Amino acid sequence: MEPQRIKATLESLIFASGEPVSLARLAATLEVVPRDELRKALSELTIEYSGAGRGIVLEQVAGGFQFRTAKDHAFYVRKLLATKPPRLSRPLMETVAIIAYRQPITRPEIEALRGVDCAAVIETLLERRMVRVAGRKDAPGRPLLYATTPEFLELFGLSDLNGLPDLSELREVEAAIEAVGAGPPIDEPDKRLPAAPEAPDLGSSQAESSPASHQAQSREEPSGPSSKQG
Repeated sequence: MEPQRIKATLESLIFASGEPVSLARLAATLEVVPRDELRKALSELTIEYSGAGRGIVLEQVAGGFQFRTAKDHAFYVRKLLATKPPRLSRPLMETVAIIAYRQPITRPEIEALRGVDCAAVIETLLERRMVRVAGRKDAPGRPLLYATTPEFLELFGLSDLNGLPDLSELREVEAAIEAVGAGPPIDEPDKRLPAAPEAPDLGSSQAESSPASHQAQSREEPSGPSSKQG
């Protein structure tokens, strides 16, 4: 298959998919094309779509490739679809951050770090498919272990967990947010946790760089993560 046709076919496959498409899936679909050629074509497409003035970009998200609307156009995309970027309350943000950096981790270990009961928060994260049960710990009672999901990576625009910011960077962001004094979160706080300022919009990578699609639908919840917009 000619290089230009490979790129055109990849564009169609990625655009038509409702979720990030991994190299393995693309290779299984295009069996006649060697993986090295697919990697080269994907690299070229990424560079081409990153050019100035383009409304669509090709990004690596959650271990796959996905077309997403350019961040510069986020305001207009949200206005067109009348949607708001998903936001996390402070309890949800703190809990999912602990799981992301310490996974796999048990509920008692999370609660020891946060100092509050986290049963309801963990249940919410499970419902939103941001975390998953990753087995049981070999300890008395064999408590459940929790880890993040591909939907978590997609929501925050991460290719993999190596893309998580350093903890020092998170502390700087938290300090800046507290200094500004954002509004209250939309989710219920923990029963023993006072109402806190709105959590940093860590989901902005999704809202500002929404998946592009002919269906023009928005995934505001991780239960339908990163739906295609644009």
